[in-house]
Amino acid sequence: MSRGIYVVGNWKMYKTAQQAADYIDELDPAAKTSSISVYLAVPFTSIHPAARAAKGTHLVVGAQNMNDAQEGAFTGEIAALMLKEAGAEFVILGHSERRRLFGETDAFIHKKIQRALKDGLRPIVCVGEDAQEREERLTEDVLKKQIAECLASLDEESMKQVVLAYEPVWAIGTGKSATAEIAESAHAFCRQCIAELYGEETAELIPILYGGSVKPDTVTHLIEQPDIDGVLVGGASLDPKTFSEIVLNSESVK
Repeated sequence: MSRGIYVVGNWKMYKTAQQAADYIDELDPAAKTSSISVYLAVPFTSIHPAARAAKGTHLVVGAQNMNDAQEGAFTGEIAALMLKEAGAEFVILGHSERRRLFGETDAFIHKKIQRALKDGLRPIVCVGEDAQEREERLTEDVLKKQIAECLASLDEESMKQVVLAYEPVWAIGTGKSATAEIAESAHAFCRQCIAELYGEETAELIPILYGGSVKPDTVTHLIEQPDIDGVLVGGASLDPKTFSEIVLNSESVK
């Protein structure tokens, strides 16, 4: 079953609004009109200008985080409806940096997923083990717990909107990308976990992306794996030329 190919750039806390618009102008035209799904998760202040610059292309602009409440007295937070109005179509939730640096739990991420779905944003849900957990051979235990708790009690229609991203924390920003075989094994296990919760048919519909020091020369072999449906790109997404290479190399696998 074809789930399509996704290339998602996560800019993290980089690029001003003007730099975001300039970046999209500099992307290879073939990347901007690619037949695969090309997403850009930009800083909050860049969502509107990025969405405006991407108009008329196939690029999809989204956010990197959000609060689980519709609105309220939460100084410094941002709501899904605000993101949606600014031009966001998706949101990354549960990124390892949010878990590690800001103490986000699976239960809190689950609430965010529910809010994103309710307010019309597609959630890209991140799961993955850190270096110590990997050394202690706890990868599958960690993934099973995160998937079960983050995706708990979603109905079938909601699940069809979810994108999962496996990001081995030990590979993020380290230059150490998991081999395609290691990544495929983790992805296959993630799909198995979804099947146990929601059945084989639903599991086969869910795109699962790999994130962890993705580069133009590694992306093709990753996407060739049967359970890897695309990539979540961090540092390499900051340069429009490099990101374009990743998009075009990914498209060549299709």
